This record gives sequence, structure tokens and C-alpha cells, in this order.
Amino acid sequence: MATVNFTQNLKRHIECPSLYANGETLHQVLTNVFRANPKLGCYVLDNQGQLRKHMTIAIDGKTIIDRIRLSDKVNPDSEIFIMQALSGG
Repeated sequence: MATVNFTQNLKRHIECPSLYANGETLHQVLTNVFRANPKLGCYVLDNQGQLRKHMTIAIDGKTIIDRIRLSDKVNPDSEIFIMQALSGG
């Protein structure tokens, strides 16, 4: 199972401990994660099921490519980080 981690800045806004989830794609993994915590799902994904603009996800240290369908591949030993995207100057 992949390890799903949430950064501290996200934990300030919503309860989201690290956990393990199955899935061959990011979409499948997130479906399993948000099934247990729907409020978190609404915070990370928009009403179309796409990654919100203020969020970013990395799988094994690389930022995901598909922010719409979330089709990036996930290995059973992958480490996923979900975080708020930072901007500014």
C-alpha cells in the first residue's frame, strides 16, 4: 500500500493523519483516502474531482502531471505527499 502524507500547513486546517491506501493510480488511492475522510476530499479536490489550484501532490518526490484525471501511476511502495501550493513574492 502507498503511504499518503499531508504537510503540517494542511493539518492546521483539517484533521489528516498519514495513512496507507491501495490503488494503481493517484485517483484510486485518493478515492480510498477520501472515502474515510470526505471533508478532506472536499478540501483537496474541487466539485469536478480535479485537484484544486491551491493544492499540489508529489508521488515519490515528483510533482504529478495529471491534475485533472489524477491518472499518475502509484506503486505499492510509493510515498505520496499532499500539500498546499505556495505562491507569492
